[in-house]
Amino acid sequence: MTGRRREGEERHWATIALERRALADLVATLTPQQWATPSLCPAWTVHGVVAHLVSVQEADRRQLAGAVVRGRALPPRVVLALAADLDGWSGADLADGLRRHAGSRFHPPGLGARSALTDVMVHRVDVAVPLGLPVDRPAAHWTPVLDFLLSGLPMLGSIRGGRPRLRYRATDVDWHGGRSGRGGPGTEVSGTAAALATTIAGRPALVHELDGPGVAALRAWVGAGAAS
Repeated sequence: MTGRRREGEERHWATIALERRALADLVATLTPQQWATPSLCPAWTVHGVVAHLVSVQEADRRQLAGAVVRGRALPPRVVLALAADLDGWSGADLADGLRRHAGSRFHPPGLGARSALTDVMVHRVDVAVPLGLPVDRPAAHWTPVLDFLLSGLPMLGSIRGGRPRLRYRATDVDWHGGRSGRGGPGTEVSGTAAALATTIAGRPALVHELDGPGVAALRAWVGAGAAS
Protein backbone atom coordinates (compact mmCIF):
# COMPACT_ATOMS: atom_id res chain seq x y z
CA MET A 1 0.00 0.00 0.00
CA THR A 2 1.42 3.38 -1.01
CA GLY A 3 1.78 6.24 1.46
CA ARG A 4 -1.03 8.20 -0.18
CA ARG A 5 -3.36 5.22 -0.14
CA ARG A 6 -2.48 4.52 3.50
CA GLU A 7 -3.33 8.12 4.40
CA GLY A 8 -6.64 7.75 2.59
CA GLU A 9 -7.46 4.58 4.53
CA GLU A 10 -6.65 6.33 7.81
CA ARG A 11 -9.02 9.17 6.92
CA HIS A 12 -11.74 6.66 6.07
CA TRP A 13 -11.34 4.85 9.40
CA ALA A 14 -11.55 8.14 11.28
CA THR A 15 -14.77 8.96 9.40
CA ILE A 16 -16.17 5.50 10.13
CA ALA A 17 -15.59 5.94 13.87
CA LEU A 18 -17.29 9.33 13.76
CA GLU A 19 -20.27 7.96 11.82
CA ARG A 20 -20.73 4.98 14.13
CA ARG A 21 -20.83 7.31 17.13
CA ALA A 22 -23.22 9.65 15.32
CA LEU A 23 -25.54 6.74 14.54
CA ALA A 24 -25.37 5.64 18.17
CA ASP A 25 -26.47 9.12 19.21
CA LEU A 26 -29.32 8.99 16.68
CA VAL A 27 -30.74 5.68 17.89
CA ALA A 28 -30.02 6.01 21.61
CA THR A 29 -33.35 7.67 22.36
CA LEU A 30 -35.61 5.60 20.09
CA THR A 31 -38.79 4.18 21.57
CA PRO A 32 -39.63 0.46 21.40
CA GLN A 33 -42.13 1.26 18.64
CA GLN A 34 -39.43 3.02 16.62
CA TRP A 35 -37.03 0.11 17.04
CA ALA A 36 -39.75 -2.18 15.66
CA THR A 37 -40.36 0.01 12.57
CA PRO A 38 -39.61 -1.67 9.22
CA SER A 39 -36.39 -0.28 7.75
CA LEU A 40 -35.55 0.29 4.10
CA CYS A 41 -33.99 -3.20 4.17
CA PRO A 42 -36.91 -5.59 3.59
CA ALA A 43 -35.45 -8.28 5.85
CA TRP A 44 -34.94 -6.02 8.85
CA THR A 45 -36.63 -3.65 11.25
CA VAL A 46 -34.67 -0.68 12.56
CA HIS A 47 -33.49 -3.00 15.34
CA GLY A 48 -32.31 -5.53 12.77
CA VAL A 49 -30.28 -2.97 10.82
CA VAL A 50 -28.44 -1.72 13.89
CA ALA A 51 -28.01 -5.30 15.11
CA HIS A 52 -26.33 -6.08 11.80
CA LEU A 53 -23.87 -3.21 12.17
CA VAL A 54 -22.99 -4.30 15.70
CA SER A 55 -23.01 -8.05 15.09
CA VAL A 56 -20.31 -8.04 12.42
CA GLN A 57 -18.01 -6.36 14.95
CA GLU A 58 -19.21 -8.24 18.03
CA ALA A 59 -19.04 -11.84 16.79
CA ASP A 60 -16.19 -14.04 17.95
CA ARG A 61 -14.88 -16.99 15.95
CA ARG A 62 -17.38 -19.43 17.46
CA GLN A 63 -20.33 -17.16 16.72
CA LEU A 64 -19.09 -16.50 13.21
CA ALA A 65 -18.68 -20.23 12.58
CA GLY A 66 -22.22 -20.84 13.80
CA ALA A 67 -23.57 -18.13 11.50
CA VAL A 68 -21.69 -19.63 8.55
CA VAL A 69 -23.31 -23.00 9.23
CA ARG A 70 -26.81 -21.53 9.64
CA GLY A 71 -26.32 -19.36 6.56
CA ARG A 72 -25.00 -22.28 4.50
CA ALA A 73 -21.84 -20.26 3.83
CA LEU A 74 -23.79 -17.82 1.64
CA PRO A 75 -22.67 -14.29 2.63
CA PRO A 76 -26.13 -12.63 2.64
CA ARG A 77 -27.53 -15.44 4.80
CA VAL A 78 -24.52 -15.37 7.11
CA VAL A 79 -25.08 -11.63 7.64
CA LEU A 80 -28.74 -12.29 8.49
CA ALA A 81 -27.76 -15.04 10.92
CA LEU A 82 -25.25 -12.82 12.71
CA ALA A 83 -27.81 -10.04 13.12
CA ALA A 84 -30.37 -12.54 14.44
CA ASP A 85 -27.94 -13.44 17.24
CA LEU A 86 -28.61 -9.98 18.69
CA ASP A 87 -32.43 -10.17 18.52
CA GLY A 88 -32.57 -10.09 22.31
CA TRP A 89 -30.44 -6.98 22.70
CA SER A 90 -32.13 -3.80 23.87
CA GLY A 91 -31.85 -0.54 21.98
CA ALA A 92 -29.51 0.76 24.66
CA ASP A 93 -27.31 -2.33 24.23
CA LEU A 94 -27.11 -1.75 20.47
CA ALA A 95 -26.27 1.94 20.85
CA ASP A 96 -23.55 1.00 23.33
CA GLY A 97 -22.28 -1.62 20.89
CA LEU A 98 -21.93 0.97 18.13
CA ARG A 99 -19.91 3.18 20.45
CA ARG A 100 -17.81 0.31 21.79
CA HIS A 101 -16.84 -0.81 18.29
CA ALA A 102 -16.59 2.66 16.76
CA GLY A 103 -12.86 2.26 16.23
CA SER A 104 -12.99 -1.32 14.94
CA ARG A 105 -11.21 -1.88 11.64
CA PHE A 106 -12.87 -5.14 10.71
CA HIS A 107 -14.03 -5.34 7.11
CA PRO A 108 -14.80 -8.09 4.60
CA PRO A 109 -11.57 -9.50 3.15
CA GLY A 110 -10.27 -7.52 0.20
CA LEU A 111 -12.77 -4.68 0.43
CA GLY A 112 -11.01 -2.17 2.68
CA ALA A 113 -12.26 0.74 4.74
CA ARG A 114 -14.63 2.07 2.09
CA SER A 115 -16.81 -1.02 2.45
CA ALA A 116 -17.18 -0.41 6.20
CA LEU A 117 -17.96 3.26 5.58
CA THR A 118 -20.56 2.31 2.98
CA ASP A 119 -22.17 -0.05 5.48
CA VAL A 120 -22.67 2.55 8.20
CA MET A 121 -23.60 5.44 5.88
CA VAL A 122 -26.20 3.58 3.80
CA HIS A 123 -27.67 1.80 6.81
CA ARG A 124 -28.09 5.14 8.57
CA VAL A 125 -30.45 6.07 5.74
CA ASP A 126 -32.19 2.69 6.09
CA VAL A 127 -32.94 3.62 9.70
CA ALA A 128 -33.52 7.37 9.47
CA VAL A 129 -35.89 7.67 6.51
CA PRO A 130 -38.66 5.36 7.81
CA LEU A 131 -38.51 7.16 11.16
CA GLY A 132 -38.62 10.63 9.61
CA LEU A 133 -35.21 11.45 11.08
CA PRO A 134 -32.57 13.56 9.32
CA VAL A 135 -30.00 12.14 6.92
CA ASP A 136 -27.87 15.26 7.21
CA ARG A 137 -24.34 13.87 7.19
CA PRO A 138 -21.41 15.81 5.70
CA ALA A 139 -21.46 15.47 1.92
CA ALA A 140 -17.73 14.71 1.87
CA HIS A 141 -18.36 11.56 3.90
CA TRP A 142 -20.40 10.20 1.01
CA THR A 143 -17.75 10.54 -1.71
CA PRO A 144 -15.74 7.40 -0.73
CA VAL A 145 -19.08 5.58 -0.53
CA LEU A 146 -19.98 6.65 -4.06
CA ASP A 147 -16.56 5.61 -5.33
CA PHE A 148 -16.94 2.22 -3.67
CA LEU A 149 -20.47 1.63 -4.96
CA LEU A 150 -19.31 2.32 -8.52
CA SER A 151 -16.04 0.39 -8.22
CA GLY A 152 -17.42 -3.00 -9.20
CA LEU A 153 -16.17 -4.59 -5.97
CA PRO A 154 -18.44 -7.30 -4.55
CA MET A 155 -21.02 -6.21 -1.99
CA LEU A 156 -21.77 -9.64 -0.48
CA GLY A 157 -24.75 -10.03 -2.77
CA SER A 158 -26.53 -7.05 -1.23
CA ILE A 159 -26.84 -5.00 -4.43
CA ARG A 160 -28.82 -6.27 -7.38
CA GLY A 161 -27.15 -6.37 -10.77
CA GLY A 162 -28.33 -4.73 -13.97
CA ARG A 163 -27.91 -1.12 -12.88
CA PRO A 164 -28.01 1.13 -15.97
CA ARG A 165 -24.77 2.66 -17.25
CA LEU A 166 -25.05 6.28 -16.16
CA ARG A 167 -22.93 9.28 -15.27
CA TYR A 168 -23.48 10.76 -11.81
CA ARG A 169 -22.75 14.25 -10.50
CA ALA A 170 -23.15 15.43 -6.92
CA THR A 171 -24.60 18.89 -6.42
CA ASP A 172 -23.37 19.44 -2.85
CA VAL A 173 -19.75 18.30 -3.15
CA ASP A 174 -17.15 18.17 -5.93
CA TRP A 175 -17.69 14.61 -7.14
CA HIS A 176 -18.67 12.88 -10.35
CA GLY A 177 -18.40 9.30 -11.49
CA GLY A 178 -19.92 6.45 -13.41
CA ARG A 179 -19.88 6.06 -17.15
CA SER A 180 -22.26 6.60 -20.02
CA GLY A 181 -23.85 3.99 -22.14
CA ARG A 182 -24.55 4.72 -25.78
CA GLY A 183 -26.96 7.46 -24.77
CA GLY A 184 -24.16 9.99 -24.27
CA PRO A 185 -25.20 13.18 -22.45
CA GLY A 186 -28.68 11.81 -21.90
CA THR A 187 -27.40 9.45 -19.25
CA GLU A 188 -26.46 11.94 -16.51
CA VAL A 189 -28.07 11.91 -13.07
CA SER A 190 -27.43 14.67 -10.53
CA GLY A 191 -28.38 15.22 -6.91
CA THR A 192 -26.99 15.34 -3.41
CA ALA A 193 -24.29 12.82 -2.61
CA ALA A 194 -26.60 11.15 -0.08
CA ALA A 195 -29.43 10.75 -2.60
CA LEU A 196 -27.07 9.44 -5.27
CA ALA A 197 -25.41 6.90 -2.98
CA THR A 198 -28.67 5.71 -1.47
CA THR A 199 -30.20 5.14 -4.90
CA ILE A 200 -27.10 3.50 -6.39
CA ALA A 201 -27.16 1.18 -3.37
CA GLY A 202 -30.62 0.06 -4.46
CA ARG A 203 -32.88 2.09 -2.17
CA PRO A 204 -35.73 4.03 -3.84
CA ALA A 205 -36.37 6.31 -0.85
CA LEU A 206 -34.45 9.34 -2.16
CA VAL A 207 -34.72 8.84 -5.92
CA HIS A 208 -37.28 11.66 -6.06
CA GLU A 209 -34.49 14.07 -5.08
CA LEU A 210 -32.47 13.26 -8.21
CA ASP A 211 -32.56 15.12 -11.51
CA GLY A 212 -31.36 14.69 -15.06
CA PRO A 213 -32.25 12.73 -18.19
CA GLY A 214 -30.90 9.47 -16.75
CA VAL A 215 -33.25 9.46 -13.75
CA ALA A 216 -36.00 7.50 -15.50
CA ALA A 217 -33.70 4.55 -16.17
CA LEU A 218 -32.31 4.63 -12.64
CA ARG A 219 -35.81 4.87 -11.13
CA ALA A 220 -36.95 1.88 -13.18
CA TRP A 221 -33.99 -0.19 -11.98
CA VAL A 222 -34.31 0.70 -8.31
CA GLY A 223 -38.10 0.33 -8.45
CA ALA A 224 -37.84 -3.15 -9.94
CA GLY A 225 -35.52 -4.15 -7.12
CA ALA A 226 -37.88 -2.83 -4.46
CA ALA A 227 -40.79 -4.72 -5.99
CA SER A 228 -38.95 -8.04 -6.25
